[in-house]
Amino acid sequence: MKVEDVLSLMETEEVVCVDLRFTDLKGKLQHMTLAAEMVDGDLFEEGFMFDGSSVAGWKSIDQSDMKLMPDPASAYLDPFYAEKTLCLHCDVVEPDTGEPYSRDPRSTAARAEAYLRACGIGDVSYWGPEAEFFLFDDVRYAVTPQKVSYEIDAAAAAWNTDASFEMGNTGHRAPHKGAYFPVNPIDEGQDIRGEMLSTMKRMGIKVDKHHHEVATCQHELGMIFGGLVEQADNMQKYKYVIHNVAHAYGKSATFMPKPMKGDNGSGMHVNMSIWRDGKPLFAGDKYADLSQEALWFIGGILKHAKALNALTNPSTNSYKRLIPGFEAPVLRAYSARNRSGCVRIPWTESPKAKRVEARFPDPSANPYLCFAALLMAGIDGIRNKIDSGPASDKDLYDLPPEELESIPTVCGSLREALEELEKDMDFLLAGDVFTRDQLDAHIRLKWEEVYAYEHTPHPIEYAMYYAC
Repeated sequence: MKVEDVLSLMETEEVVCVDLRFTDLKGKLQHMTLAAEMVDGDLFEEGFMFDGSSVAGWKSIDQSDMKLMPDPASAYLDPFYAEKTLCLHCDVVEPDTGEPYSRDPRSTAARAEAYLRACGIGDVSYWGPEAEFFLFDDVRYAVTPQKVSYEIDAAAAAWNTDASFEMGNTGHRAPHKGAYFPVNPIDEGQDIRGEMLSTMKRMGIKVDKHHHEVATCQHELGMIFGGLVEQADNMQKYKYVIHNVAHAYGKSATFMPKPMKGDNGSGMHVNMSIWRDGKPLFAGDKYADLSQEALWFIGGILKHAKALNALTNPSTNSYKRLIPGFEAPVLRAYSARNRSGCVRIPWTESPKAKRVEARFPDPSANPYLCFAALLMAGIDGIRNKIDSGPASDKDLYDLPPEELESIPTVCGSLREALEELEKDMDFLLAGDVFTRDQLDAHIRLKWEEVYAYEHTPHPIEYAMYYAC
């Protein structure tokens, strides 16, 4: 859409309000709502002022003024508000210079796309994220000096086979790690996922599927690939829809990577490809019909994987999913056959669909920063011809211990990831895509989370040590 298209849509749909939406450094969607009468062509030219000091990790109080610049191409109607509301995703700029704010994630994603073109490697990159999530009926937690606890429950959960319900217990439940693809009534989420998918479609997102995932109460919806900024926007819409449709059903949705012990965690597999002059750059005659550029791209991701973790797996909870010996992809290896490495090449008959899949990211990531960082690592691999090494087509978790020890892993904690990012960030700073100021702000915010986590006793410590 162009500006005139947005204004015409507002008139046709009798829009009452306009929501200006942006994403903070942590990846949370934020908004400010304007009366429709306040929105005209000037808004798109001049932007809208707001207080940046109230956004975590952004401006100080003495330099708080910032400006939202709506992107007309991002316009969509909100499906949840009582009043007809048009939504616009915004870039954040400095009010005095009009330059993109260095810590604005959406601007970073746009700079990554521009850098790809400036390098002459490709004209466009395509992204297909696959984010998993959980649905619960009841969630309670506390973090106080005298109580640190959480409790989750869902009627459909595997642990409720013997629970007593007012309307009776049907007994149709998949066991832990056994919920992948059963039909209803075992798949209790068919209707709610169907509504989530249709809602996304009405918002202009291209969708293709939905299904139950492996863990109890775990689900996934599929989006068809798109450009980097477009798909990061769509990932924010995806989360927004899942949270709000779940809320309408009286349920609670979470994208927390590991909300329970003893079952699979939630990942966000990211499919990536680059095109140049209308042709797929990753299709070729090398391993798994990849091009040499694709193998170098993989080499860049494997080389920088530990630094990437600080942006692709930015929560302390992320590393309860990334544990060696389980299904999570912790080994820095690639393959077309198995899913135990952190990079996979999905099978396809068409060269146009040839792509690389990073399997270690999770949905706690800020999608703009996650996708931009993965692209920058891949570009670094291509520019410097980083060797990806031989593919690993064996079951990596069935290897002899001595062979397994020779394969490097991703980080084991957020602390380690932040330390690795401090040592290896030059590839992100290339072309001024990321800025040192932005990465420093991200690192400071994340150290606060690390300290909060490390300074808080855990219930398991009471079980192990209280009687020592």
